[in-house]
Amino acid sequence: MLRNFGLLGAVLLGLALSGCATAQSPEAAAENDPLEGVNRASFHVSVALDKAAARPVAVAYRGVVPRQIRGGVRNVLNNLGSIRTFANDILQGEATRAGTTLVRFVVNSTIGFGGLFEVAEDYGYPRHFEDFGQTLAVWGIGEGPYLFVPLLGPSTPRDLTGSVVDFFFDPFTYVQWGDESYVPYVRTGLVYLELRSSNIQTLDDIEASSADFYTSLRGLYRQARNNEIRNGAQEIDDLPNF
Repeated sequence: MLRNFGLLGAVLLGLALSGCATAQSPEAAAENDPLEGVNRASFHVSVALDKAAARPVAVAYRGVVPRQIRGGVRNVLNNLGSIRTFANDILQGEATRAGTTLVRFVVNSTIGFGGLFEVAEDYGYPRHFEDFGQTLAVWGIGEGPYLFVPLLGPSTPRDLTGSVVDFFFDPFTYVQWGDESYVPYVRTGLVYLELRSSNIQTLDDIEASSADFYTSLRGLYRQARNNEIRNGAQEIDDLPNF
């Protein structure tokens, strides 16, 4: 429930901030970033917190946990995410892709022992990812201004709204864990830990090669999201998993 309110609060904050800007630089206008000053402040706070906490934990995770176990954790999390992907495939009218997602979930949940092993890909059912932000884009909803939300990272009002809807698509939202109330939070923590650990080198390289880390991530985020909306029409290498 706290996660729910946090996502909803992020959306409301993003929508409120998106109407606050007046004057902006030509560069910000060209990048649809009217809140560049606020976004940069959020960005610098998030980078500082990442370097102080998130990145060291992610580095330790990769150093201590064997690769095979990390791969199994990633597979299980991806398999659980298939439910959200399936719902968005349906909403986008992608019947073939929805069928692929359903087959993947069934195969990996059974033969793959709950998703621990990636089996479906070997049978010709590759994984793809869909979220409600992409669904809104397919429906013709504009992305709105660029936002950098503290701790959550780069986004747009459309994608923040999509995050809230995806929360309700997740069956784990409705599972009653009894006394084990920490289980959903453990899962959320693992999702973010796996996400950060898989992007250590990529983000380090982008920061090292960028004259302006903020503008580089802003451009890469838009590039990655547009490619996802177009179902990976272009092969783009070495992008962070936003």
